[in-house]
Amino acid sequence: MKITSLLVLKCQPEGSDPVILANASDVTHFGYFQRSSIREFIVFVSRTVAKRTPSGQRQSVQHEEYMVHSYNRNGLCAIGFMDGHYPVRSAFSLLNQVLDEYQKSFGESWRAAQADSTQTWPYLDEALTKFQDPAEADKLLKIQRELDETKIILHKTIDSVLARGEKLDSLVEKSSDLSAASQMFYNQAKRNNQCCSIL
Repeated sequence: MKITSLLVLKCQPEGSDPVILANASDVTHFGYFQRSSIREFIVFVSRTVAKRTPSGQRQSVQHEEYMVHSYNRNGLCAIGFMDGHYPVRSAFSLLNQVLDEYQKSFGESWRAAQADSTQTWPYLDEALTKFQDPAEADKLLKIQRELDETKIILHKTIDSVLARGEKLDSLVEKSSDLSAASQMFYNQAKRNNQCCSIL
């Protein structure tokens, strides 16, 4: 599972091209000479998908093995380029967090933007790294993973208890043998003691 790029765009209501407000990409898994073309392609697809995502809507577009997820919240749009294995719910949870953080950091200043921003936004770079694991973006997925791990531990514990239980059963059998032998010894000793007391 891999996130290749995260972007925040301002969607223009008049139908003109969206303005890029923030952009973070990790194209290191592509060949060195392909990277600039990949970045240009990401910008082109982002503008196209953002332009076609209605306000208040989420959508996913598949291109080969990649998914482009888009969430437009009142003209402020977050785009994520992920591979096809990245869970959709985690992707939209991440885009929602990105939009929340953007509005916390910049407020409504994005509405006045007229040209693409060239400044980096450190949060987006951190998010690109941090959310490579989908469980970080989706709390429910994280809880599910922890429950699965607990279930595995519980199964191991139950298996070890059962194995221990089988050993305890064999010990109980041995102790019942000892008890019978002890009883036999007691009965034998009792008979022998009776002979001596008569004389």
